[in-house]
Amino acid sequence: MVASIPQDSTRAPGQSQDGPPEHRQPVTAPAPAPRIAVPLLGPDDPPPATTLNPDAGGPLLLVCDHASRAIPRALGDLGLPEEQLCRHIAYDIGAAEVTRRLAARFGATAVLSGFSRLVIDPNRALEDPTAIPVVSDDVVIPGNRALDAGEQARRVEALFHPYHAAVAAALSVIRGRGQVPVMVSVHSFTPAMRGVARPWHIGVLWDNDPRLPVPLIEALTADGRWCVGDNQPYSGRGTLGGTVETHATPAGYPNVLLEVRQDLIATPEGADLWAQVIGDALEPLLALPSLATIQHFPRA
Repeated sequence: MVASIPQDSTRAPGQSQDGPPEHRQPVTAPAPAPRIAVPLLGPDDPPPATTLNPDAGGPLLLVCDHASRAIPRALGDLGLPEEQLCRHIAYDIGAAEVTRRLAARFGATAVLSGFSRLVIDPNRALEDPTAIPVVSDDVVIPGNRALDAGEQARRVEALFHPYHAAVAAALSVIRGRGQVPVMVSVHSFTPAMRGVARPWHIGVLWDNDPRLPVPLIEALTADGRWCVGDNQPYSGRGTLGGTVETHATPAGYPNVLLEVRQDLIATPEGADLWAQVIGDALEPLLALPSLATIQHFPRA
């Protein structure tokens, strides 16, 4: 989907061939001038990623791929009205607030994206056609239509790569302390999809590594107050190209992706409650010996 920047084939004209052959100079075409791309981010734009508690001492790493609805000023509003930019198509409502509260509770490192997934989605593989969505939840994104390879590459270099570099750097710090990172990815989902209500309060998404998700599901269910989705409302089975699949699964780090229903965390009070619910369930699990080892689980 995202191609490399095409090479500039423009050539300056060679020397004239007029005059006697013995006085002609060899024609040597100069090297193509490098393509100069206008930087996507300006001084008034937020950074592509924010890292909280970079010097934390524990193995827990929180990531929030869809923390922000910000769009680089150079891209305007992508042709969308403000009410669309406030919806879930632009970001995961409440996810950043829950992530920040969990980072504070555990004194853990957290990496939060600084831009809207409508610009480019860091939780997608670059070859995924939805990485820069043209349509999201039946809403056409005018500013994403007919992008050339150079414009796509500008978004990749300014936003996508720096976010993943921040996640990789945070993992490297934890590994440098001799610890095995435990990655928890925080997202949110809509109360209904295409008119169908979703009953789950929280979903726990995972693939073949059960070390963290299975006891977490058990702990959340044992609370007795919540409808907990096991790979609902989405499945983590066989997914490719996301942040967890890029950084945690191949390395054998324990991981889980959480989806909290947006209406439950859209207010500060709701974010407080769900950070406590998740934190209470997660805290005793972080001491499990199985989480302190690197293990690879083959896909079914």
